[in-house]
Amino acid sequence: MKLAVIGGGGVRSPFLAKSLVMNADEIGITEIVFMDISEEKLLLFGKLGQHIAAKINTNITFKVTTEVVEALKDADFIITTIRSGGDESRIFDERTALNHRVLGQETTGAGGFAMALRSIPVLIDLCEKIVKYSHKDVLVFNFTNPSGLVTQALRNEGYDFVYGICDAPSNFRKQLIHLLDINDEDFEMTCFGLNHLSWFRDFKINGKDVYDKIMGLKDVFVDTELRYFDKKTVDLVGCNDLPNEYLYFYYYRDQAVDAIVNSHSTRGETICAINKHMIKALQNVDIDKNPQEAFKIFISAYIDRENQYFALESGTAKKADLRIPTLDEFINQSDGGGYAGVALTFIKAYVTGKPVDMVLSVPNNGALDFLEDNDVVEITCHIEKGKVTPMPVDNIAPLQKNLIRTIKYYERKTVQAIKLKDKNIGIKALMFHPLINSYPIASKLLDEYLNEYKDYIGEWK
Repeated sequence: MKLAVIGGGGVRSPFLAKSLVMNADEIGITEIVFMDISEEKLLLFGKLGQHIAAKINTNITFKVTTEVVEALKDADFIITTIRSGGDESRIFDERTALNHRVLGQETTGAGGFAMALRSIPVLIDLCEKIVKYSHKDVLVFNFTNPSGLVTQALRNEGYDFVYGICDAPSNFRKQLIHLLDINDEDFEMTCFGLNHLSWFRDFKINGKDVYDKIMGLKDVFVDTELRYFDKKTVDLVGCNDLPNEYLYFYYYRDQAVDAIVNSHSTRGETICAINKHMIKALQNVDIDKNPQEAFKIFISAYIDRENQYFALESGTAKKADLRIPTLDEFINQSDGGGYAGVALTFIKAYVTGKPVDMVLSVPNNGALDFLEDNDVVEITCHIEKGKVTPMPVDNIAPLQKNLIRTIKYYERKTVQAIKLKDKNIGIKALMFHPLINSYPIASKLLDEYLNEYKDYIGEWK
């Protein structure tokens, strides 16, 4: 079987290559293709991925290409991880939003809307090609942000082979398992909501509720994504539910905006500077002759990126990872999974028929009774014999229910506005979003983003 990664020149590609190749034999994958329109990045990050793949399993055919048809042809599985517009567009989105004193984070509010303008048309075009060139039973795992919004748009167009994936829920789960010092198979938890707007509940070890035990852990507000919240905020949510890290932007909106405005750079500017420095250094190394040195440059910059994740917005940094592994040490380390792990869990269940519960962005189909069946939600799903069933969640507090409804309305209107190229619908989407909540600001933001991204979305009426 063949697996293609569209956006294979991204910075995460070496990690993605490791995860995919380590699990390829188990799920019957014999060919992996990393495709990207940026030949420069593909020949750096994609090639580094090739070297990692070759060290793990030489029986896997691992290719890199700039040709999308070559990547898609006869593919059984496809992961999309596309950043249309690159780091520069991310910077524009953030600064444009901040000029109006609203959040520009790339998956939430104004920044998420702007990224959707670039992402949705590109992904719809890609899915048209997938139907034409890939295997008739192809499965597509969308990691392109804003993942839930993009998945909604693709599902609306009838591409029911697309599933939204995100590594935030699985990362939080791993953090709790580590603190509890238990085996993965002994732990359960349920996720519900929308992508980057979800909550977790029903924490159990061997069927026994352990919410109180989790909240009593000394470092739960230090060594998990709860570091961004104080306990009073979590208690206000109620229902023994814990928040996804991205809810920080809703619960601490002004604090986040002030922190970014008062800093020297935005997250996008920080990432762009790190990436430029890393790329320049990598270009001075012959990766084929000295992959060890190339990997050292890459992993040093990558760890710098990760250690600054959320730090600017929240003032709370992750514990610094000070040790730089060698290439061989990296390969021999246990696989962290990331978003590749989410896709692989699905593929394993699909190929083997072994049941599994996991978090995906899928059509609601009655799981949350206050949303429409075709509304894409992020929720724990049961997968068995190729069938994906979102697991119903009830007794959701009004605080959560109202926010989910509001953001889903924004998502519906955003998708509709992009499809119809309608300014009024776009303004309505932005105005209704709680992180904007202003007609004048919504109007100005839309005009500025539409002017910047004409090449992606054309003229709107």
